[in-house]
Amino acid sequence: MNPYLQTLQTEIEKYRKQIVDHPVYHQIEDLDDLHVFMKYHVYAVWDFMSLLKSLQQHLTCTTTPWMPKGKADTRFLINEIVLGEESDVDAQGNRVSHFELYLNAMHQAGGSTEPIQTFLHFLQSGHSIEEALVLSRVPSAAASFIAFTFSLIDAGKPHELAAAFTFGREDLIPDMFHSIVHDLDQRFPDSISTFRYYLERHIEVDGDHHSHLAMEMTVQCCGDDPHKWKEATDVSIASLQKRIQLWDAVLAEIRENKSVLD
Repeated sequence: MNPYLQTLQTEIEKYRKQIVDHPVYHQIEDLDDLHVFMKYHVYAVWDFMSLLKSLQQHLTCTTTPWMPKGKADTRFLINEIVLGEESDVDAQGNRVSHFELYLNAMHQAGGSTEPIQTFLHFLQSGHSIEEALVLSRVPSAAASFIAFTFSLIDAGKPHELAAAFTFGREDLIPDMFHSIVHDLDQRFPDSISTFRYYLERHIEVDGDHHSHLAMEMTVQCCGDDPHKWKEATDVSIASLQKRIQLWDAVLAEIRENKSVLD
């Protein structure tokens, strides 16, 4: 294994463990709890695509006239990931992005997509990310998550973008959460099947194969430059910390809702 990559993975392990072992998963007991989780998580699903498209812009030629850009191997890696994320299939075989699939899952589960749709409306109307976050009243933890992602996009360093994508956004949802969703699907068969499919597809498409491709892409972007590897490590840690903060906010809201009911 690349020694720089091995060092990075060692340094981020404790943060990954905090996410995998986060107490929020134990708190999701019914549809109301799942609605809270999805309300926050959908913003991470959305801005994942912006992170991905930014990488594609840096690593491939997306303008005309077309010119070969970078290494063909790297172009292949990012284009294959984009293909899977932006135009996958739903349970019926219809083409759909993973974000659109997530919105479908929210609809089926009875959760509201109005907040995220309002945020996107402001963006489509020409407002900046910062303005849209405020105008649509995005929850503070989700707004901070998005703001961090776009700070990386604005900085435009491919090795940092690749690190955030690979190590800060890889599949970090533990098996226990999948068991909880499976149980909810048994109890609410007409409400959870799309979300369960999303998670299963996420593992199938984004898991081993995409994870391997993304890791290879990061290695190619960092090369043998110790400074780039240091920045990649710092960004990976910061990305994981943002996810921990997002899960903390979900946990706090679920607990608050339960205390009100008690």
